[in-house]
Amino acid sequence: MLTTSAKNKTIKLTDLIAPTFYDVHKACDKYTHIWLSGGRGSGKSSFISVEIILGVMRCPDANAVVLRKVGDTLRDSVFSQLEWAISMLGVTDKWVIKPSLPEMVYKPTGRKILFRGADNPQKIKSLKVSEGYVKYIWYEETDEFHGMREIRNINQSLMRGGASFTVFYSYNPPQSLRNWVNRVDFSDRNDVLSHSSTYLDMPKEWLGEQFFLEAEYLKKTQKERYDHEYLGKPTGTGGEIFKNIELCALSNTERGSFDRIFCGVDFGYAADPFVYIVCYLHNNKLFILDEIYEKGMTNRNAVRKIFKKGFSDKMIVCDSAEPKSINEFRHYGLRVRGAKKGPDSIEYGIRFLQGLEKIVIDRVRCPNAAREFSEYELARDKDGMLRSEYPDKNNHTIDAVRYALESEIQNRRARIVSRKEIRL
Repeated sequence: MLTTSAKNKTIKLTDLIAPTFYDVHKACDKYTHIWLSGGRGSGKSSFISVEIILGVMRCPDANAVVLRKVGDTLRDSVFSQLEWAISMLGVTDKWVIKPSLPEMVYKPTGRKILFRGADNPQKIKSLKVSEGYVKYIWYEETDEFHGMREIRNINQSLMRGGASFTVFYSYNPPQSLRNWVNRVDFSDRNDVLSHSSTYLDMPKEWLGEQFFLEAEYLKKTQKERYDHEYLGKPTGTGGEIFKNIELCALSNTERGSFDRIFCGVDFGYAADPFVYIVCYLHNNKLFILDEIYEKGMTNRNAVRKIFKKGFSDKMIVCDSAEPKSINEFRHYGLRVRGAKKGPDSIEYGIRFLQGLEKIVIDRVRCPNAAREFSEYELARDKDGMLRSEYPDKNNHTIDAVRYALESEIQNRRARIVSRKEIRL
């Protein structure tokens, strides 16, 4: 029987941890990365919160960092969840809880649980604990993060100076089959444990009768939504815009054989990233070879990085909304011009890309292009119906590709118009 001692009584962990997590609990010290997925009411957040509280209390050197993509969501989610775990374990008197910071301090050792939003990466990079090390890390709603590259960067900042680490990743699988978290593959690693659970794995009294009635009603009336929301299945949205994507790792030999290189830039600085894309078009197949994707980058630094990529002799087609930046690029020695755009240029450019036989993206060199192209979907209205217009968000690499291929897109459009005129 799993137990832990609290003041004047013994708490049974079996009253806090569902049976589906027993083996995970026993294996926590054997694995570094523990991925927990599931639908609503699947118990994963409750399990993780108990594990972290117990871990910090048992290990004198252990601190913890709990992360959400957006910092404003911390207080009403993971912070409250860990408060619940402290209360249920009967150890409230051993903790100082500071909602305003937010942080929690274990009185006997002074070790802390810190809460951070990944919307301010600098605060994570500069995060330090005065004593001990960050043994536990929790990514709640992992799918909200921008992929493994972002998570690796955070882990590299936090996983230092300790003998062992436990990193939890919890999420409800997104509906989109192409979302990065639904495609993550750790088959080549032996330090990763993956576990999936649903509300059906929970003791019924924990969730209450009404929870099960609501789930059964949705199952009868909207089976696909039930499968996604309650069983955690990525059922697909039906709104995927690019169905011709192939993600791979292009070899240097393949890259060296590409001769018709196209380059595009979508300008950004603070809220939006600066994006530079290198691609190759041949026989109705597009290959996206390289990218620069970074916020807060000056034009001078952007030019330096473009020169390092090795394609600086190629014409770069840029977003024409920033003529000053285009002139500055030209001053630094790049061959650049503004995109001509025009009526319906966005819609026609996306249709051009949809009409290609394949869009092959080097997922190693172009993780952001891989993410944006894979996850680009039609939005839905308040009634759940798909909107007809293409969304103008999370599409920076897509815009850069459209600019890069502007001449090809316009040539194809001209040929189509010409054929229509001949028929008339």
